[in-house]
Amino acid sequence: MSRRSAVLLFGALATMWGLSFPAITVGLRDLPPILFAAFRYDVAGVLLLAYVAVTAAPGDRRPTERRDVSAVLAGGTFLVAANALLFVGQQTVPSGVAAILQGLVPILTTLWALLLLDQRLTPAGAAGILLGFLGVGLIVRPDPSNLLATDLVGKVIILGQVLFVALGGVLVDRAKPTMASSALTGWSMALGGVLLHLGSLAAGEGLAGATFSQTAIGAIVYLGVFSTALAFVIYFTILERYGALETSLVAYLVPVVATVAGVVLLDESITLATIGGFAIVFLGFALLKRRQLADLLGYQDAVVRPGD
Repeated sequence: MSRRSAVLLFGALATMWGLSFPAITVGLRDLPPILFAAFRYDVAGVLLLAYVAVTAAPGDRRPTERRDVSAVLAGGTFLVAANALLFVGQQTVPSGVAAILQGLVPILTTLWALLLLDQRLTPAGAAGILLGFLGVGLIVRPDPSNLLATDLVGKVIILGQVLFVALGGVLVDRAKPTMASSALTGWSMALGGVLLHLGSLAAGEGLAGATFSQTAIGAIVYLGVFSTALAFVIYFTILERYGALETSLVAYLVPVVATVAGVVLLDESITLATIGGFAIVFLGFALLKRRQLADLLGYQDAVVRPGD
């Protein structure tokens, strides 16, 4: 893969993921949140498992070892099913703000790794984490006189989703799965979809509360096909070629796409405090990953081994 092709794929991935947040906002006009999330991962899970059936070796198509089963359980529960909180939160939170809050995932992942993987934290890393939380404070901006305001509650719910997604990533890493990433993701989405349907039933949503308009169906198709199934194939392609850090930087372009799309397409607004909070979160990430970023900035167009 040429560097130009990688940049194009990187841009396509950021666009697909960035537009997923406005798509959620649009779909929520007609669909209950948890059921909507379930439909997203139903579509994506089926497509990814079909992709795995065509491209993967027979022994890599399903979890066979205990560590693979553990990874699928962690991924399905925390990386997929926990996204119900994002859909619930976006009922009152603008899509751009919801996307910006996702920038906390790498920082919270570090915290979970400290607790579960016995990793160490340098003083500079601790400062980066503190900056991340300072940025989130600017984004959330709680009003002590109105702690139950709908937008504040929605932001807190999305922060819960961010917390669980970060935990899921660490649990999958701790399981040390041997199966292919695409198969792991496909099975996790299939499991997560089942859990979301059960959650939807428990919440009393039901199909009666859904309106399958052309807009709602379009949102499901876009989220399931493009921003999930196809996006993850692109993600794994970039990840295999350029490594985790460079690929993770897409998370800081996604909010830009989501914010611009929300303002242009949905007439949403974004405050300077929210933009400033996002900048501080990114600075925290940069401080936390300063060594890896320094290596990345010194990148030359040489052959890069997967995982470098």
